Amino acid sequence: MTTQSRNHIRWFRNTAPYINTHRSRTFVLMLGGESALDPNFATIMHDMALLNSLGVRLVLVHGNRPQIETRLQQDGIESRFHGDMRITDSSTLHHVIDAAAALRTQIEALLSMGQSNSPMHGARMRVCSGNFVTARPIGVVDGVDFQHTGRVRRIDSVGIQQQLAAGSIVLLSPLGYSPTGEIFNLALEDIAVRCAAGIGADKLLLFGAAAGIANREGKLLRQLAVAELADLEVTDREQADLLATARRACVAGVPRCHIISYRDDCALLEELFTHDGNGTLVAKDDYEQSRNASIDDVGGILELIEPLEREGILVKRSRELLENEIRQFRVLERDGRIIACAALYPFPEEDCGELACIVSHPDYRGSNRGQRLLHELEGEARSQGLNRVFVLSTQTAHWFLEQGFEECSRDALPMQKQALYNLQRNSKVFFKTV
Repeated sequence: MTTQSRNHIRWFRNTAPYINTHRSRTFVLMLGGESALDPNFATIMHDMALLNSLGVRLVLVHGNRPQIETRLQQDGIESRFHGDMRITDSSTLHHVIDAAAALRTQIEALLSMGQSNSPMHGARMRVCSGNFVTARPIGVVDGVDFQHTGRVRRIDSVGIQQQLAAGSIVLLSPLGYSPTGEIFNLALEDIAVRCAAGIGADKLLLFGAAAGIANREGKLLRQLAVAELADLEVTDREQADLLATARRACVAGVPRCHIISYRDDCALLEELFTHDGNGTLVAKDDYEQSRNASIDDVGGILELIEPLEREGILVKRSRELLENEIRQFRVLERDGRIIACAALYPFPEEDCGELACIVSHPDYRGSNRGQRLLHELEGEARSQGLNRVFVLSTQTAHWFLEQGFEECSRDALPMQKQALYNLQRNSKVFFKTV
């Protein structure tokens, strides 16, 4: 077997936790009309078929803005907007319906492919679309009559859930229907957010031209919490709009939104089946959760600290010892995986505590995760009435000095700790007032 083949197998093994996590989950995908014009559009449909085959429940919400523009230009009709929203008169509505129908048909055709030499061979998927979106007219705003432009009034969550339970992919076009039989032109983002929130989707995936959200320096931001968005400056208009949609969805109750590129043929799968993803994750809460460790975390902590124990950086802990001391530990969890840990051992009789086993996973070092846990345990020490914390270190002295610790002699240690001091390791002692 070739090295490349083995790499594929190893990658496939590593996807197992994600396959198990995503099975029976509900994802809503928002694809603007621009994505349908990109050569990678068919590949995205193939990847959707793969997700469907892995048991993911999928709702696809598509846009059609460039398709509408093309039809209006061909018919010599001028587009009219007010506040970035299209004014849909009767002649425009005809082209809106035509664009939506044509693109819906194209998507249904792509999701029906099954040639023996295609990625969708044997997929046999059902695609369901219908009157799942009830709409109302926007009416007159600032003296402007928007006519057939509307807003989402209600999502038929029960109907969508029934189709998903039957194994169908639900396809929603940017059109809504009123109880009186009228058709309204709706904003893609409005449908996507209302649908994701209404059906209790686990994720909303938003596709744009770029790989995700970049800061002012052009650096890709891998993850953001909603609380961080207020202070974030995004100069690209499309990225700003996608970020605003993600924020709306999270505030409405969607746990996670992913912003990825429709141009990258690996973006969707890489975002969902690798640790760091491909684009930008916007989480309703902090993507990385810091919490007190439990007995279920013993295996993850052992996996984290064993390499450092082999190198002699940490004192070796048996599983039994770790189980007995698990209440002293705090962990940083990312997507169900423990990526950092630290422990606090109090010595209340001497008003101090030992900080130990401060470890970050090699893949996640350099992002102040150890520092975060250190500060949290310093706060925990203060809450327990301790005045100082100390550490014993053989190879990380400079890092603790940078965190405000000062080197002291062994005599400064609590008597109980002095009695257990390992002369062979000859660890340096550092104290810090908290």
